[in-house]
Amino acid sequence: MDTRELLKKVRKIEIKTKRLSDHIFGGEYQSAFKGRGMTFSEVRQYQYGDDVRSIDWNVTARYNDTFVKVFEEERELTMMLIIDVSGSNFFGSNFLFKNEYVTELAATLAFSATKNNDKVGLILFSDIVELYIPPKKGKSHILRIIRELLEFKSKSKNTDINIPLKFVSNILKNRSIAFIISDFISKDYSNSLKIFSSKHDVTGIRIFDKSEEVIPNLGLININDNETGKRMTVNTGSKNVRRKYSEYHNSYRNKFIDFFKKSGSGIIESNTHEDYQKKLLKYFKSRWN
Repeated sequence: MDTRELLKKVRKIEIKTKRLSDHIFGGEYQSAFKGRGMTFSEVRQYQYGDDVRSIDWNVTARYNDTFVKVFEEERELTMMLIIDVSGSNFFGSNFLFKNEYVTELAATLAFSATKNNDKVGLILFSDIVELYIPPKKGKSHILRIIRELLEFKSKSKNTDINIPLKFVSNILKNRSIAFIISDFISKDYSNSLKIFSSKHDVTGIRIFDKSEEVIPNLGLININDNETGKRMTVNTGSKNVRRKYSEYHNSYRNKFIDFFKKSGSGIIESNTHEDYQKKLLKYFKSRWN
């Protein structure tokens, strides 16, 4: 797209998502992640009203009395947006492609963080790290992130979620709030996620188009795989073909849920026909209720 069209799109997304973050998500975001950027200070005896999640069970067992870990809140948090830009993101049966939907969602998160004076960084990945923008504050920085999300062209069409997780683990020494946004159609990443989640507060946001998950009966059709580039003729009139297609996509969804639950990470699922605002609000509220 040309510069004028790009600036127009950036401005449109800024107006929409900044309004959401100012009036809806700012407070919810702060409540959801309050106390997540903490450094260990000391251990003291349990007092009425302390969060049971802060109990230090090792010290409690040693002294036969209940002790809790005390943390000092860091002045600012760092949000990392880890976003899949592989070939499968350029699909859409609604008025938005997946990548456009992701841009709006990511911008809303970024402005919510900025409202709370937090830094925001960006990683775009496929089966390589395509782009890294170090965490910074400020509106102009967020607008740069939006521009990159709108116009970035990946070098690779494939997906490997292990790559960005290892990359972030190496470059960020302090704990961050990490949102991994993808369709999660990738090789096994369970071990990388487990290690990454032990160091960072992680949420996986699975974005999909409902037309990807169920193939309609259209007879013989030509299909192009956006990641491999392969073209094939598929008989969608076959119930067996449609069943196997659905099973294929469901297997990746099941792995996503299993991997993230086992690593203690948060989960959001949203298809491009749904309102991501409601999904985010529900998730934020679930973290502090």
